[in-house]
Amino acid sequence: MPQANFSDTNEAAHLRAEVEEYEKKLADAASLVARVRHEINNPLAALLGQAKLLLREELSERVRKRAVTIESQARRIQAIVGELREVQLPAAAVNKQD
Repeated sequence: MPQANFSDTNEAAHLRAEVEEYEKKLADAASLVARVRHEINNPLAALLGQAKLLLREELSERVRKRAVTIESQARRIQAIVGELREVQLPAAAVNKQD
């Protein structure tokens, strides 16, 4: 079995260090995404709740249309924020799942 020379060992150590650095950056990014999702979801839940309550009331057609628009756009934001869940997992967790 051939022995690895110093250059191969040094290169492997360098690659491991780079992978660790990228994994840390990815974990930091995932943490930021989690915080952003949380900060968006809280006021978004309140907005959706208020729109639903408003739509239970008797409203003019014009006002009802506006409330429906608010609700539908809030749901659109909710879907976009939901997609961020996929980005939220750090690389180490994703690698362990594979």
